Amino acid sequence: MGISERRQREKEQRRTEILDAAERLFFSRSYEQVSMDEIAREVELNKATIYLYFKNKEALYASIVLRGVEILKEKYSECMNKQVSGIVKVILMGQAYYTFSQEYPDYLRMIHFYGSERFSKENPCTAEIGKGYGACRMILRDAIQEGIDDGTIRGDIDPFLTSMYLMISFMNILSMEQKWKMVIEAEGFGFEQFCHDFFRFILPSIASGESAHIMNLKDFEQFGFNLPGIM
Repeated sequence: MGISERRQREKEQRRTEILDAAERLFFSRSYEQVSMDEIAREVELNKATIYLYFKNKEALYASIVLRGVEILKEKYSECMNKQVSGIVKVILMGQAYYTFSQEYPDYLRMIHFYGSERFSKENPCTAEIGKGYGACRMILRDAIQEGIDDGTIRGDIDPFLTSMYLMISFMNILSMEQKWKMVIEAEGFGFEQFCHDFFRFILPSIASGESAHIMNLKDFEQFGFNLPGIM
């Protein structure tokens, strides 16, 4: 390995170490509660060195958000690559979003927070995040189109608009504030059941008449659907 290649590898390793340190802090506290000084102490570097890799705290935060978006994109791609009908892919992608929220709640929280107006649109990572999240939606759109083509999803709905409805619904349900979860629980329902019943609600609205025989979510278990709360 040449000197330039070694230096590049060391630079990438240092960048990863900074991101890992910042991630630990952002996972444990809010954006406002974490300072660049703390990140520098966590990674055992001086602050000036961190600024060589990241313009500011916002750029660091955005880079971590991008990590989460890439994980979600990978989960969607895995669903898309399954040899199943379009409507099954759509349901599995909904489950993948739920699973992502359970396995990576801090990434989901950061993704949701980054979507607020708190952050600058000039941040170079903003475009990457939008592109990555947009890729997830386009994968979902393609699954919906497959369902239309194979007859499992209604042909009178638009794949783009439907993918938008579903992605926005997934994001808002899974990022629900605790006060709304308390309202649900006060009525005797658990959050898992609430999420499960969303699928029961959405499935009949997109399924075609020809796929009416799989309107029960339990019929999707054979394809790997196992969201908690299935009766």
